[in-house]
Amino acid sequence: MRGAFAVALAAAAVASAGAAAAPAVPTASARAWAVRVMVPGGQPVGTAVVTGAAGGERQIEAAFAFPENGSVVRTGQAAAVVASGKTAASAATSVGRVSVFGGEIVARTVNGAARGGETSAGFDGTGVVGLRVLGKPVAKEQLALGRWGTLTVRRSGVGKSSSGYHSFVTALDIRLKTPHGGLPAGSEIQLGHADLSLPAAPAPPLPAGPLPGDRPQLLPPATGPLVGVPQLVTPPLDAGPYIFPVYGPTTFYDAYGADGAGTTYQHGGELFGELGQPVLAAANGSLFSLGWNRADGNRLWLRDHQGNLFYYANLAAFSTKARNGSRVKAGDVIGFMGNTGTAEGSATHLHFEVHPVSLIYLAYDGAVDPTTYLQSWRRLRTLPFAVATGWAPSPPGVARAPAPGAMLIGSTDIATGGLGGAKP
Repeated sequence: MRGAFAVALAAAAVASAGAAAAPAVPTASARAWAVRVMVPGGQPVGTAVVTGAAGGERQIEAAFAFPENGSVVRTGQAAAVVASGKTAASAATSVGRVSVFGGEIVARTVNGAARGGETSAGFDGTGVVGLRVLGKPVAKEQLALGRWGTLTVRRSGVGKSSSGYHSFVTALDIRLKTPHGGLPAGSEIQLGHADLSLPAAPAPPLPAGPLPGDRPQLLPPATGPLVGVPQLVTPPLDAGPYIFPVYGPTTFYDAYGADGAGTTYQHGGELFGELGQPVLAAANGSLFSLGWNRADGNRLWLRDHQGNLFYYANLAAFSTKARNGSRVKAGDVIGFMGNTGTAEGSATHLHFEVHPVSLIYLAYDGAVDPTTYLQSWRRLRTLPFAVATGWAPSPPGVARAPAPGAMLIGSTDIATGGLGGAKP
């Protein structure tokens, strides 16, 4: 029994320590004060500071004067009240018959109010009634007090921290640039102040399953690869140097992820230019699957030494250097920009896709947004040789021979290229 009792005590101690270590749930809180005078290097002087982290609190003072003769600030009745709970709080102040610096600044009533919950706060009810400076009524929210200070009506702010939000409002704020009325430069007089501390809104619950765009390599193994949706990841390509795939002026349209004709979404981007503009090998590697299909017209694939794949489509023609199995260097001319396939009749452009080797297991859905790659790749300013004539295969049923010595003997379609035949 003694051993069992010791175990029970130990368990209780662990439970107690765990309870003590548990973080406290943040709650809303509020503060308010009717009058405060702050002098550089000194302690603030003013009416009582009313605070409340739960429930409510009220403080009413019949009058306030500073110093005792009221030469700096004199008021009539001053009241402050706060109320707060777990996620919401409010604070309000009211000051009557205000006189500052012996009547240089007067107001009939000064009211400050702040109300909020979680991530939002408002200051409705804050204002100054009957404000006059040197005998003249004031309607502005900011006013220069000669060369010695400034006056602000409804000074407010909202700040964010790791635990939530803090907001404040001061109905009437007076700041000194130079000594005045017995106060040194840098002094501040606040009338009708209210501030709130509000906890951050709770984080939304996590989704029960994967969403479109989730990175497949982060999914639980039982879920399997996520296909049929755009990928967010853009893995580094390390088989460079890489070259921008078009020679000459181009404009780029990031179509990746948009609805696509014949596919669930666009797997690449569009580079617009002039008909016949040279299209370049983006990397050192080999060409495969040169040919024509109904959707993408004249198209080809390039595989670099790392195994990354690049898809070119809608070409007007291939260069005489381009053959299945041809070894090419980055910057070699492999084709010419056009608008073949379903792009016929549209603006001349190159459809270009990037398939990193790390996502090949996703088949055709391993394509990623090419934008970041294209933005970083070097553009050629000159071509290493004169652009030669090109050739184009004849679509089925069309009798049109390519240029002599440049006939396409055969092609290996993408069905045998390792991407699951998604581009027939």
